[in-house]
Amino acid sequence: MKKKGFTLVEIMIVVAIIALVAAIAIPNLLGARRTANEAAAKATVRSLSTAAETYATSHSGTYPATVGELAEFISSATNYCGQSVQGYTYTCTLAAGGYTIVAAPVTPGTTGNITYTATTGGVLTPL
Repeated sequence: MKKKGFTLVEIMIVVAIIALVAAIAIPNLLGARRTANEAAAKATVRSLSTAAETYATSHSGTYPATVGELAEFISSATNYCGQSVQGYTYTCTLAAGGYTIVAAPVTPGTTGNITYTATTGGVLTPL
């Protein structure tokens, strides 16, 4: 009488193949997440900078001095300035004479590798 089923060796081979595929795929997925975080941070800094420049255009060259004033042109400013979102911490230094917006990774190397800075005039600099 023959029994049907898998032997222990066959099951171990399948588990080893699954582990190998996971070992290859997981680092790629983490890299994709880091790249997505960086792209989102760059877009957010650019949007906040554009809103500050638009504010200055509408207010005779005076830049927003508070996040509330910046929020007049981009409502999400309060969601980002001084907050950690999607692996990046956003710092908004605002004054009537200019601004600096910085997006720094919460955990460098894991959530992102690049720090983005936008300064008065809309200059975006990756570091």
